[in-house]
Amino acid sequence: MKIPELFKSGKTVFSFEIFPPKKDGSIDTVYKTLDGLSDLKPDFISVTYGAGGSLPGASTREIACIIREKYHTTSIAHLTCVNSTKADIDRIIEEFKQSGIENVLALRGDITPGVEPKHDFPHASDLIAYMKQHSDLSFSGACYPESHTESRTIDEDIDNLKIKVDAGAEHLISQLFFDNSAFYSFLEKARAKGITVPIEAGIMPCVNAKQIQRMITLCGASLPLKFTKLIAKYGDNPEAMRDAGIAYAADQIIDLAANGVDGIHLYTMNNPYIARKISESVSNVIKS
Repeated sequence: MKIPELFKSGKTVFSFEIFPPKKDGSIDTVYKTLDGLSDLKPDFISVTYGAGGSLPGASTREIACIIREKYHTTSIAHLTCVNSTKADIDRIIEEFKQSGIENVLALRGDITPGVEPKHDFPHASDLIAYMKQHSDLSFSGACYPESHTESRTIDEDIDNLKIKVDAGAEHLISQLFFDNSAFYSFLEKARAKGITVPIEAGIMPCVNAKQIQRMITLCGASLPLKFTKLIAKYGDNPEAMRDAGIAYAADQIIDLAANGVDGIHLYTMNNPYIARKISESVSNVIKS
């Protein structure tokens, strides 16, 4: 099933994100994650971009197929373009076609210091426009409630997001955030710019202080006072911090659902326990 179809029912779409094993790991390790998530019946599962086979992205493609074929759940494969040529993307399109993959989350990807990026696809919008001409895939894109770290202003970032949607992105998933008011402000600005596609709120349950600092460094998310107090009180107690992080994420989701958000995308960190605790605590809210 193509992702946009999931939003036509009018209910809050609830989805998960997982990541492939590291290069020196085994793809078998992902089965434990999927076994722990599948009975929660997410609307779809996204698989982040990673190299796990003989070709870049092979692990992502394989796992997306496993999700669909073994677990009978809609999947979406992440695909970055900063280090890809048109020939690379042509090959990937054919691989996706042969694998029965229907959905792609198109991303620029991080620029690696000291590595000269390719120049065929400077932005995710360029990747979407090209692949849309050469395939019948459904495309999703990323968005940033508090602006991409490389954008000068939130308005500039939303202008770029509109270019991505106009290029063919039919669904958006947000970067993590801890302050729902930031997401609501972003959503209002995006809609005012004419961005009408479904926008899912990306929720990251932060369950240890070190993880929180890493996420802030990577994405620039702000921390509301309520969350900083939580870290200060429970940060040195791993079990208490885990439970507090789960509860905080659940509270975010309940508030978002009450305000009619299109969907919730839960960054599971390949941790079925945390995903289960959150899913069970919000299941009746999401379904209503």
